[in-house]
Amino acid sequence: MRISTFFYTIGQGFRNIVRNKWFSLASIATIGACLFLFGLFYAILSNFEHIVKTAEESLSVTIFFQEDTSDTRIAEIGESVGRRVEVSKVEFVSAEEAWAGFRDDYLGEYSDGFTENPLANSAHYVIYLQDVSMQPALVTYLESIPDVRRINKSEITATTLSGINALIAYVSIGIIGILFAVSIFLISNTVTIGISVRKEEINIMKYIGATDFFVRSPFVIEGILIGVIGSLIPMGIIYVIYNQVIFYVTERFAMLTQLLDFLPVEAIFHILLPVSVAMGVGIGFLGSIVTVRKHLRV
Repeated sequence: MRISTFFYTIGQGFRNIVRNKWFSLASIATIGACLFLFGLFYAILSNFEHIVKTAEESLSVTIFFQEDTSDTRIAEIGESVGRRVEVSKVEFVSAEEAWAGFRDDYLGEYSDGFTENPLANSAHYVIYLQDVSMQPALVTYLESIPDVRRINKSEITATTLSGINALIAYVSIGIIGILFAVSIFLISNTVTIGISVRKEEINIMKYIGATDFFVRSPFVIEGILIGVIGSLIPMGIIYVIYNQVIFYVTERFAMLTQLLDFLPVEAIFHILLPVSVAMGVGIGFLGSIVTVRKHLRV
C-alpha cells in the first residue's frame, strides 16, 4: 500500500464517522458502555481474586509425627513433601518453638509453673499449597506416610476457595461474551448504514477502476476507529473512579483496609488498558469486516 493510499484510507474512515455521526456516536457509546462494564467488573473481580489469593496463601496443611520418629526421618519427610508439585513452601516448627508460641499467645505470666515442655511431641510441618484445589492430592499422599500421626486441614475452606475461583472464571467469560456480541451487532449496523449512504459513490469508484481493497478499507478503518475511541473513553472514566473509590474507602473505612488489601490502580490498568483497547479494535474490525463482506459485494 502506498503512503498516499494509507492516509486516504484513514481520512475516509474519519469522514465516515462524521457523515454518520449519530450512528457512530451510538456505536461509540455502546462500546464505551460495554467496556466500561467490562472494566468495572474486571476491577472488582481482580480485587476479589487478589483477596481470595491472599487467603489461599495463608491456607496450610499441618502434619504431626509419631512419638518414636527420629529427627533424621522428620527431615527426610520434609524434603520429600517439599518436592511435591502441590507444595509452595514447607516450614518446620520444633517442639520448643511450638511451646514458646503457645506460651506467649495464651499463657503469658501463668507459664512460669511449667518446668518441662508439655508439647514435647508437637514438632510439625506447616505446608503451604500452590493451589487450594490440590489439597486432596497432598492429603492423600501425607496419609500414606506411616510416620505421620495427625493431619490438620481445612476441607471446607479449600472447597469454598476453589468454588470461588471457578465462579470468578465463569462470570468473567459470560460477561465478556455478552458485551462482545452486543458491540459487534451495533458496529455492524453502523457500517451497514455507511455503506447504504455511499452506495452511489462506491459504484462510481468501481466504474473508474478502484480495487476491492480501496473501496472496503475505509469502512474497516471506521469500525476500528470506533472501537479505539469507544475503549479509551471508559478507561479514563474507570481510572478516575477507581482512584476516588480506593481513596474514599481508605480514608473513611480504615479498619476495612486492614482486612482487605486492594490492588493499586497501576496493577489494574497494567492489564485492563491493553486488553480493553485490543477488545475495542477487535470488535471494530470484526464487526466492520463481516458487514463489508456481507453488504458490499464489489
